[in-house]
Amino acid sequence: MEKLNKIKIKVCHLTSVHPRYDTRIFIKECVSLARAGYDVVLIVADGKGYEEKEGVKNLDVGVGRFGRVGRMTRTIMAVYKKALSVDADIYHFHDPELISVGLLLKALRKKVIYDVHEDYPGAILSKYYLSLWARRFIAGIFGVFEGFSAKYFRGIVPATPGIAKRFERLNKNSVTVQNFPILDELNISETIPWEKRSNAVAYVGGIGILRGAKEMVEAAGLASKKTDVRLILAGDFSPQSFKKEIESLEGWKQTEYLGYLSREKVARLLGRIKAGLVLFHPEPNHISAQPNKLFEYMSAGVPVIASDFPLWRQIVEGAGCGICVDPLNPEEIARAVNTLLTENELAAVMGANGRKAVEEVYNWQNEERKLLDL
Repeated sequence: MEKLNKIKIKVCHLTSVHPRYDTRIFIKECVSLARAGYDVVLIVADGKGYEEKEGVKNLDVGVGRFGRVGRMTRTIMAVYKKALSVDADIYHFHDPELISVGLLLKALRKKVIYDVHEDYPGAILSKYYLSLWARRFIAGIFGVFEGFSAKYFRGIVPATPGIAKRFERLNKNSVTVQNFPILDELNISETIPWEKRSNAVAYVGGIGILRGAKEMVEAAGLASKKTDVRLILAGDFSPQSFKKEIESLEGWKQTEYLGYLSREKVARLLGRIKAGLVLFHPEPNHISAQPNKLFEYMSAGVPVIASDFPLWRQIVEGAGCGICVDPLNPEEIARAVNTLLTENELAAVMGANGRKAVEEVYNWQNEERKLLDL
């Protein structure tokens, strides 16, 4: 990678929500910029203090002690003050609640980039603890505010082409940088030969109702009637009370819960299973999303069982790397699980197809170039 030859440009990434080692923010964007010769600072709010890692300086504003309201007020103000003290050449923020910070920095004639991870108006429509009227009202108001603000930022970085469609007409400097995996991060030498792998499927990521955890566990119970199967869940439950609900399901007997795993442990896990699950419910912000885990399974050479959304079907069937199913139908999920666990040759071919697609198209190296060009 060609590095900068002149005085280092200082880039400050900001997040009030994400962990300091977030895959997109830290592992991909910040580390890529640091390796390219930029002076990179990441402002976080996790209470873990200052740290310098991989050439990135992590500045911590601390954890707010006043719940969501405190995060939306005191934490945001702390992020803004810390950002001013950094005096960066470019500010790159990652949370919709930081739009106000971005506008304040813009008012001070700073160069500001908004990294849009999700379709946030669509995500608001999926907040079922709110009434339908409240969801529609808040989504509409936020959509107007986000669209208005986007016109004033120096650049927009949508995470998917679907998200990009909203912003291309609002900001001509809109560059889609997708969440594709780093080629060799999850494809390890300790991979177990297919015929010796565990009869297991896995889901890695946040574990919740809308991400299909209940249907996965139910499917494991159904699949176990025809073949020996283990469902491995790796990640944090949200909310934590949801864990008790699915522990009562019959399929929990076939389920192994590992909790949150480091990236190294995720790589080892994917090297010993026969399929990866990504079964998000058909919510507005899911249908056009491109979840990290889909491509990470592919990069590890693991076939996928994915929700049958048009975009996801295009990726999975186009690469020949898995099976698309109705994420709300445990019986259909169970049939796909049984297929991949019993037909080793088919599963191995699908896994190899997925790895090939990542090597040729769906990899971070291609996306990194877009970020550096921006």
